[in-house]
Amino acid sequence: MEGRPIEVLLVEDDQGDILLTREAFEFNKLRNRLHVVNDGEQAMAFLRREESYGDAPRPDLVLLDLNLPRMDGMEVLREVKDDPDLRTIPVVILTTSEAEEDILQGYRLHANAYVAKPVDFEQFIRVVRQIDDFFVTVVKLPHQGNRL
Repeated sequence: MEGRPIEVLLVEDDQGDILLTREAFEFNKLRNRLHVVNDGEQAMAFLRREESYGDAPRPDLVLLDLNLPRMDGMEVLREVKDDPDLRTIPVVILTTSEAEEDILQGYRLHANAYVAKPVDFEQFIRVVRQIDDFFVTVVKLPHQGNRL
């Protein structure tokens, strides 16, 4: 994946958190491209390239909130990890919930990581940077289109 921008899909309905994430990407000068959808149904349409997302890129990473309208984050995670065409895409749950049952369920559904959103902007910037460093720099991921 080196040498090309990373495609990141942010699934988030809170406009403040979307703005924070965009600012964190800009502040960290990340080379990746951030795509945003506001609910679980839009996330699945984007990932499956349906409806108005027919030309959407395949994400290299999904940042997924849990509290979403129309289809919650756990449902999205379940569908992604049950779909042979999508299951190799890393999904990081990025949410305000620190509830043990949410953490357990996220990992049972094969989330690649569970991260509680910090409320402090500087901490949020650090968290986004760490996610980017780990999934873009440290981890080796399959090239787009390759499935396991």
